[in-house]
Amino acid sequence: MSTTGTLAQHLASTLGLKTSQNLYWNQSSPVLYEQALNRSEGKISEDGVFVAYTGTFTGRAPNDKFIVDDAGSHDKVWWGKVNKALSEAQFNQILADALQFLDGRELFVQDLLAGASEADELPVRIITQYAWHALFARNMFIRPDELNRTLDVAEPKFTVIHVPDMQADPETHGTHSGAFVLLNLSRGLILIGGTHYAGEIKKSIFSVLNYLLPQRGIMSMHASANVGKEGDVAILFGLSGTGKTTLSADPKRSLIGDDEHGWSDNGVFNLEGGCYAKVINLSAEQEPMIYQTTKTFGTVLENVVMDQATRKLNLDDNSLTENTRASYPITQIPGALYPGKAGHPKHIIMLTCDAFGVLPPISKLTTEQAMYHFISGYTAKVAGTEKGVTEPTATFSTCFGAPFMALHPSVYADLLGKKINEHEVSCWLVNTGWTGGAYGVGKRMNIHHTRSMVNAALSGELDGVAMRQDAIFGLNIPVECPDVPSAVLDPSSTWADKAAYEAKATHLASLFHQNFAEYSAGVADSICAAGPLKGQV
Repeated sequence: MSTTGTLAQHLASTLGLKTSQNLYWNQSSPVLYEQALNRSEGKISEDGVFVAYTGTFTGRAPNDKFIVDDAGSHDKVWWGKVNKALSEAQFNQILADALQFLDGRELFVQDLLAGASEADELPVRIITQYAWHALFARNMFIRPDELNRTLDVAEPKFTVIHVPDMQADPETHGTHSGAFVLLNLSRGLILIGGTHYAGEIKKSIFSVLNYLLPQRGIMSMHASANVGKEGDVAILFGLSGTGKTTLSADPKRSLIGDDEHGWSDNGVFNLEGGCYAKVINLSAEQEPMIYQTTKTFGTVLENVVMDQATRKLNLDDNSLTENTRASYPITQIPGALYPGKAGHPKHIIMLTCDAFGVLPPISKLTTEQAMYHFISGYTAKVAGTEKGVTEPTATFSTCFGAPFMALHPSVYADLLGKKINEHEVSCWLVNTGWTGGAYGVGKRMNIHHTRSMVNAALSGELDGVAMRQDAIFGLNIPVECPDVPSAVLDPSSTWADKAAYEAKATHLASLFHQNFAEYSAGVADSICAAGPLKGQV
């Protein structure tokens, strides 16, 4: 029996998935390119990059994600508005319908690894209708063939069944809409359908790792990481749009990974083998390494506008979505580590995009303040990024990644605090948002100033600098930083209207307190007291 025949037999016996002879297993990236083009799944840019369009969904569908509530997961999962429950019976029904939907169709299968630490890796199998989704998965996870490894047909511990063309029936299946992202943690199965947005594949596996790893004492993090020539590792936490990917891609440091990491007793390791960067308004001047990936074979671009005659990309065009994306192997970033792993962090940087324009561009955090801001996970949406958003809106996403955290936030916070103290990690809060006024009045932080501040923190140049305490947020702000005007470091001095600054800052401080009230009962008093000094409610 052929190797493909062996896989078909295995899928039939373990999943009940009947496949035709058109089962494409572990095809290389060039072959998947050809398959995707032959099947008219996308277009090729003038530089030979594959461009795909995802239709209705150009981002995640958070209201359509569910976790199966069963005996194995019931007492562990943090149930609520993020982790919504689906019954076993409902899951079994939609699984049966998905298998029937796939009966006889061409399928693309990739067996890959999640986790660069061999002791902690999770073998995953992606089964999908589309060659370009298989290429995306191959970009995003660790490729065993590049490590001279071959996974046994039965080795994958989690299987993603990806049926983007299938629509769920909410009345029958118990879903919110026709789209569905369903995690069965006990059976090692994930069902995704009704959406072509490829990021659901990546983030569903991340959600699984956020469930499994902390139960083994490993901190899972929605964060990027890099390492300097002296082995000094830095972790950068941040939500989408805060600069996590941009700031971690530093030519003077080696990239470990841009989005998802684990932190074990042996150090930090990437959970992925690729990057998934936002590319709206990307420029060669400000982000040269990421920009180059939009011109490199192997990259998959999602929802990037392209001239259909010349095939020239327009990275500034947001007519389809603000959430244009590039998926590429991390090896496209010069000097990146693959598979990505290094020692314990020396620095943690928490990134926020404050559209109110009142948080300092950089401040030194105590351990308690780091815990407070980790649990808070603050950033801000700006007008125009989502329907109905007409002015800056505060967003608090606990652990800088609430949509992907399957366990209670205290689990991740306790692990982080323990590791910060154990390894004497210095912590910083960096605002990549607005200065001189809120969005619409002020301007976005200069990326060169932000890079200078981050570099100074990582190099130790800020360790001996005098600090002043912010009167509203209680944060310790350096009074000087190499290559950054001193006035930039003090947010109040950049506002023409000082009374307006204080009112806006006090308002944001109040929002911090309101949000943290949900978690205050489960954390130490010292952490509760580490928030803003003003704005109590």
